Amino acid sequence: MKKIAVLTSGGDAPGMNACVRAVVRTANHFNIGVIGVRRGYQGMIENDLFPMTPSDVSNIIQRGGTVLKTARSKDFMSVEGREKAMQNLRNAGVEGLVVIGGDGSFKGALTLHKEFGLPVVGTPGTIDNDLFGTEATIGYDTAINTVVQAVDKIRDTANSHNRLFFVEVMGRDAGFIALRSGIACGAEAVLVPETETYTEALMDKLQRGWNREKSSAIIIVAEGDDSGGAEVLAKMVKERFPHFDTRVSILGHMQRGGSPSAYDRVLASELGAGAVKALLEGKTNVMIGRMHGQVVEVPFEKAVKHHRDINKNLLELVYWLSE
Repeated sequence: MKKIAVLTSGGDAPGMNACVRAVVRTANHFNIGVIGVRRGYQGMIENDLFPMTPSDVSNIIQRGGTVLKTARSKDFMSVEGREKAMQNLRNAGVEGLVVIGGDGSFKGALTLHKEFGLPVVGTPGTIDNDLFGTEATIGYDTAINTVVQAVDKIRDTANSHNRLFFVEVMGRDAGFIALRSGIACGAEAVLVPETETYTEALMDKLQRGWNREKSSAIIIVAEGDDSGGAEVLAKMVKERFPHFDTRVSILGHMQRGGSPSAYDRVLASELGAGAVKALLEGKTNVMIGRMHGQVVEVPFEKAVKHHRDINKNLLELVYWLSE
């Protein structure tokens, strides 16, 4: 293998740049050329390709976002779009592909291999941490720390004004960010998509807190929670308890940005280097993850079909510590 390509796809995540850097510099170590693909699969279709050298990835390990950009691609859903993308890779002499992204990105890579035989390896770049086969995804640790920092500031004003804050965090299909950050922030309740929301139990908890003259409260709500989200839940509580001074804060896309944490930088570097090594060893259709302190290879089919389960022990811990 003389030349590989690398792209970032799906939602951006802190640490993607560190992973791109690791791919380029590891490939250079083994005398392998690297082609950068801008804007994911859409850029592949539009031939937005360029050669990358170690100097191109200097001073990016600490940057959030992705220097390669990312985009959704409807064109890639068609056979014609994929044929065009593959022809552009062939013209550039690409013999293998590293995809940094989530399950949708991996499904696209798997399709490329099945239709055209291109060796493909993925690294898990998503703040949601919902991919099976890795204990952490690139960007997850930074996203949690971003939420914790924001909620710590919200707690200050909640205490000052005796307010009840509903803080909505990302997690349309998975509650990993909500659960970990909720414990770290000392939230009074954490609501996640994986479990049914018992609104009456929440109302009872809030009433008990009021009876104890609790001055403030923070409720962390994952955006995919079945209550309908923080705004809906806050309205329900206000109708039941008009005396509560309720507020809603939706953190939104700030969770995706920012300089990656040290953990994410090291993880991204390990996985990016592991992806290049896997391609050189003839591997394909695998995600490079990290389990029990070791870099591992997980088939795409397992990574995208078997999503990680929420840690019920941590859910229980929220209940114990919030009473």
